[in-house]
Amino acid sequence: MLSHCAVTACCYVFVLVLRLSAAEDFDWTKNDHGSFYYGTFPAGFSWGAGSSAYQTEGAWDQDGKGLSIWDVFSHKKGKILQNDTGDSSCEGYYKVKDDISLMKELKLNHYRFSISWPRIMPTGIRADHVNERGIKYYDELIDNLLENKITPIVTLYHWDLPQVLQEKYGGWQNISMVNHFNEFANLCFERFGNRVKYWITFNNPWSVAVEGYETGEHAPGLKLRGTGAYRAAHHIIKAHAKVWHAYDTQWRAKQKGLLGISLSGDWGEPVDISNSKDIEAAERYVQFYMGWFATPIFHGDYPQVMKDFIGRKSSQQGLSSSRLPTFSTQEKSYIKGTSDFLGIGHFTTRYVTQKNYPSGRGGSSYFTDRDLAELVDPRWPDPGSEWLYSVPWGFRRLLNFVKTQYGNPLIYVTENGVSEKIMCTELCDDWRIQYFKDYINEMLKAIKDGVNVHGYTAWSLLDKFEWDEGYSERFGLYYVDFRNKNKPRYPKASVQYYKRIIGSNGFPNQREVDSWKRRAIETCSSSNQLLAAEEQRSTAANILRLIHDPLTSHMEMVTEIVVPTVCTLCILLSAVFLMFLLRRRN
Repeated sequence: MLSHCAVTACCYVFVLVLRLSAAEDFDWTKNDHGSFYYGTFPAGFSWGAGSSAYQTEGAWDQDGKGLSIWDVFSHKKGKILQNDTGDSSCEGYYKVKDDISLMKELKLNHYRFSISWPRIMPTGIRADHVNERGIKYYDELIDNLLENKITPIVTLYHWDLPQVLQEKYGGWQNISMVNHFNEFANLCFERFGNRVKYWITFNNPWSVAVEGYETGEHAPGLKLRGTGAYRAAHHIIKAHAKVWHAYDTQWRAKQKGLLGISLSGDWGEPVDISNSKDIEAAERYVQFYMGWFATPIFHGDYPQVMKDFIGRKSSQQGLSSSRLPTFSTQEKSYIKGTSDFLGIGHFTTRYVTQKNYPSGRGGSSYFTDRDLAELVDPRWPDPGSEWLYSVPWGFRRLLNFVKTQYGNPLIYVTENGVSEKIMCTELCDDWRIQYFKDYINEMLKAIKDGVNVHGYTAWSLLDKFEWDEGYSERFGLYYVDFRNKNKPRYPKASVQYYKRIIGSNGFPNQREVDSWKRRAIETCSSSNQLLAAEEQRSTAANILRLIHDPLTSHMEMVTEIVVPTVCTLCILLSAVFLMFLLRRRN
């Protein structure tokens, strides 16, 4: 992991060429990786931030909510780092008005959140029970957003499948999920559709399929190598199409909304630009990632390269048919065109090279089916998640790829952001400021290229539960003190920086943009001192409690006294150092 100083340093990147014959209006040979474009976004461009139900709501067993697969998975020892759970998380269930006040401070145009399926349908089956207390919570959230002129963008499925459906049917391995999901979606349209005009069916189905049913890193934790991910994805694509048609025929005329899907995708860049196999491998990387879902939705069937590679490897294994399921002619026609907009979640880029994996019996997996290897430049900034390197230029390339491959669809960026992974969170998050500045600027360049991007969602509004990484990684614009039962929020410097991008609708000129970071850092140093004071009060309270509890273990003392004290010291030292730097500049 790089130091904070290294994180903010400019990274040198190799000049590579991706030869996409169809991309006539984008110069893939041009190297302007280090350039910055001053300009503004089109009028009406929508700025927002995002979250998801399981990661932020807490209240996992309150007010009639049913169990989700993540409730069950996170409660199994060893599945989540430090055995963390989302049981209470940010307590967002109880902090609707508080969190909307943060959105108002940011001057957001939209807020993206997800509806917890088991919170409103505890078993996942409408005929069993509809939980009106869950409905009331989302009513309150939507109404409060609209009262504050913030547009709700609602995700129907952000990974928290009702546990009953997993136990009874096998979850997304079973075709019955298509009808169950459609039933849930129609309840949401019925109860919320008069106010919600932007719907997303699935968030990052790649993770649902691969990490839930292939590697087992995510709930429900199944390891069905070589088949599980493909089967889950097949049913998810069918479920998406069914819901789109339901909205189109039953709800669109009176509710006048739009419905799309949010697909995540890293960009893949060939290692050797003179090697045709590397160039093919780089495109194969993107097709096996985003194209796996986007190509059926926009063109009616899986990418040809997926059909070819998985079919060949299945045959070499002695299988009578491909491990990649097939769509019938009727299904292809039914699925094609089922997206009013495409949501794109993007965080990072990889270099890609050709690597052959032999097809032994039982040895194939989604990853070996691709016949490629992923590489990173060690000079790329890497402040947090081990998979997340800051490579801004890849964002522009991915957006142009989408424009070329799928007919320049209406795009909303639904996730983009960076984490930190350190014991003591630094509110003066200069690396996040740099990440947002660079990635948003690449998006602006893509719009200049003609890509049809209408909105951007920073990921995420708050620090939150980060799946198998628990609370060890923080993506939030706002720091959440998870050790405090009230889960107070503190603005990081990136709040002020993002707010200025929103206020200016882009990057008006160099002088003004250069001043934004300085002002943001000045603001966050006082927040650091406030957080340090809160840490001291919390530590003192813990000491008093532990004095009166002689049975407290040594480990509890370490986690509740030593760690907060170290963090307090970190925060205080950071604040002093920043004040020293600012005085020297002045």
